[in-house]
Amino acid sequence: MSDRSIVAGQLHRPPRPTTAGDGGQFMRTFRQRSLNSTQLMGILTLVVSGAILLLLTGVTITVTVLGLIFFSPIILLTSPIWVPIGALLFVVVAGFLCVCGTGLAAAAAVSWLYKYFRGLHPVGSDRVDYARSRLADTASHMKDYAREYGGYFQGKVKDAAPGA
Repeated sequence: MSDRSIVAGQLHRPPRPTTAGDGGQFMRTFRQRSLNSTQLMGILTLVVSGAILLLLTGVTITVTVLGLIFFSPIILLTSPIWVPIGALLFVVVAGFLCVCGTGLAAAAAVSWLYKYFRGLHPVGSDRVDYARSRLADTASHMKDYAREYGGYFQGKVKDAAPGA
């Protein structure tokens, strides 16, 4: 009785669940989830722009294939001219880019060294300091080792070659 209520002397029941074949439920769901005008214009814009891009892609591919068909004899006949020119241009451009890249790397290295020696602590300076201290420690240990065991080895050499 809890799901029934009496209103003005009449018995009210909650609506019954509809079956899957009911068209009324579908229309109610469709109305609840219908698109507003902004969403509709967005979808329309998406469809139109997609169609235009698809058309432009087809035209581009068609023109490229036709251009290769029509200009391939000219390209083949003039290739003895274009291949050396292309090779020369490739070498010149590669050399220019190599020089520019090397110059840029050198400028970055000089800038980093300037900041490092000024004490501004550029990125990675802590690693350089750590490596420098490790090298100094290793050199100190090697010097101590040479002092400690140097006489031992010289004594062994004299034993092996007494006249030396």
